[in-house]
Amino acid sequence: MSKRLLPLIPAGLVVDQVDHEPDQIIIRTHLRATAAACPGCGETSASPHSRYTRTLADLPWQGRRVVIAVQTRRWRCPQPYCPRHVFAERLAGVAQAGARRTHRLGDLQHHLGLALGGEAGARLAGRIGLPISPDTLLRLVRGRAPAQAERAPRVLGIDDWAWRRGQRYGTILCDLERGQVIDLLPDREATTVADWLQRHPGVEVVARDRAGAYADGVRRGAPGAVQVADRWHLLCNGSQALVQVLDRHRGEFSRVARTIVSRAAAEAPPVEPRPATKAQQRQRQGQADRESRFQHVAALARDGQGIRAIARETGLSRNTVRHWLRAGTAPTWHKGERARIIDPFVPYLVRRLDEGESNATQLWRELQASGFRGGVMSVRLCVAALRGGPPRTRPAPNPVWRRPSPRRAARLLLNNDEHGEMDGRFLDALVAAVPEIERALAEVKAFTVIVREQDQAGFGAWLDRCRDGPLSGLAEGLRRDRAAVEAALALSWSTSPVEGQINRVKTLKRTMYGRAKLDLLRARVLAA
Repeated sequence: MSKRLLPLIPAGLVVDQVDHEPDQIIIRTHLRATAAACPGCGETSASPHSRYTRTLADLPWQGRRVVIAVQTRRWRCPQPYCPRHVFAERLAGVAQAGARRTHRLGDLQHHLGLALGGEAGARLAGRIGLPISPDTLLRLVRGRAPAQAERAPRVLGIDDWAWRRGQRYGTILCDLERGQVIDLLPDREATTVADWLQRHPGVEVVARDRAGAYADGVRRGAPGAVQVADRWHLLCNGSQALVQVLDRHRGEFSRVARTIVSRAAAEAPPVEPRPATKAQQRQRQGQADRESRFQHVAALARDGQGIRAIARETGLSRNTVRHWLRAGTAPTWHKGERARIIDPFVPYLVRRLDEGESNATQLWRELQASGFRGGVMSVRLCVAALRGGPPRTRPAPNPVWRRPSPRRAARLLLNNDEHGEMDGRFLDALVAAVPEIERALAEVKAFTVIVREQDQAGFGAWLDRCRDGPLSGLAEGLRRDRAAVEAALALSWSTSPVEGQINRVKTLKRTMYGRAKLDLLRARVLAA
């Protein structure tokens, strides 16, 4: 077979023969060089000692494995004092010493591991003719150190990410000018951040959230850097302060909610009677027929006819005629309602339904506290009957509305266009009832305008106004971090690009199926 059929083999090799097998192609080669340098002393030797064959896996061809069999020589070292009397020639540019794969195959498998991880990368590698185990892929990723930044970033973004939400966190560092991840740290302690900054001098601006650990770490590690508080986190601080104010008045929430529910129930239109079902229509028609026949029987009896004559004329049995005349009315065939264990508690249920409580299980718990010994199902059936009974017993339906929590109330107060009619009534009544809430809302809205418009002049006046108000805690925290807040109002940097990189970290971490240790995760984040 011609030696020119495979000209794309690694440089420095000469093809001797190509063997085709059912599952692979074997390319037998040798090196072009006629001499080799000793790796111990560097002397060039042209005295061969022996030969052996190295087998290297290479890139596949049309889905079939390719093996390069290189006839390698051993050489005698010409330097008598060299500890290596005999050495093997190196396959420079082809494979590392002792390796079983070529450089280009190792590079491809390394990038498969970076992009897909162990399990998914091994499955894809097997489909394209690069069989490799998941553990070997991960070893290739770990064995190559991630590329380090050529220089320390001038503008650094720093934020935390969750190893396990609520329990363990790490820190991500990004170059905001180039939009690249610089490093991952195992925790979010101030000491860890300070040590990294001391090892990487040159940082001029650090964008961070309001975490005190990061602020302390930057002061210790890069005292000359300008700290910039993230504006989105500042807005979150304002809304959280409003939630805390609302949470202090939970009792007022309940009172205002009961008031507006009772007003809405009073304003509700009267309940229209429901149309009769087919069963009810048949029942009413049968009762009308019995009334008509009873009137006929009663008229015959008034005319002096006996029971036998009435029975012959009407077609009824004599006992039926006798029972009807004794009763003096037509039978209803309707059993009277028996007393129920829940009957004494029906007025309480009606009142609670009027107040807006519609959870039958909650009503059952309340009745148990009052001495009720029945089950929850009896309460559910009674509540359903009160909701769907005749108009004379069913209370007027209350509007379907759930009282907002303090967090939801804060969101509705800060976004006026999102709430409905009942929410609007509730918020207006709540703000009117508690002056502290009205003042806190006004200050939070003013702070939101300052942050969004980056109004540096208005920030100082806002701090003075809030010194003794309901937002004094927020104002005191911003005053301690005033330099970073003012830098956020003056500069355009923020941690928004860092949040996008955190999403990448989460995606890579989840695709690693629990094997996301720091060294492997860091390698994939920095190189993928």
